[in-house]
Amino acid sequence: MDTASLVGFLQESLFLIVVFTSFLVITLAFGRQTITNIILGLYLAFLISLKFPYYNALLSKTNGVKGEAILLLGIFLIFAAVTTFLFIHVLPREYDEKAFEGFWKKILLAGAATVLVTAFSYHALPVTELITPGSPVTFLFGSEHSFFWWLLAPILVLFIV
Repeated sequence: MDTASLVGFLQESLFLIVVFTSFLVITLAFGRQTITNIILGLYLAFLISLKFPYYNALLSKTNGVKGEAILLLGIFLIFAAVTTFLFIHVLPREYDEKAFEGFWKKILLAGAATVLVTAFSYHALPVTELITPGSPVTFLFGSEHSFFWWLLAPILVLFIV
């Protein structure tokens, strides 16, 4: 693979790289329990946001596709923050470890959170209205048939780890 191909692939995969790096930094800084709480919070926020009854009223006050996308993402982020906060306070703090202790487990958990966010971005949230992930990411996550499997994968990782 030549340098130009590698740079092109990295540019197309930038969304995945940024999301994964963000979750890995969170996991290294705060531990496995925090990323577990975030993953569980994302699932619960997804369920709540699916049935949020006030989207139409709020969307009528916005103008343009980008404004709607930002509003929908903002609402989802509020749900995700609240549900993650809930899990932080409900679940016991089991893992007290150093930053690089259980490093491979932390990589798996960061990958699981990345998969979840990317799957939501393609099928439930309007992230693709604001940014355009490249063709490798679209190929992996864009299919409607694979959405279920991408939702199931982080649960399996949580079960294994």
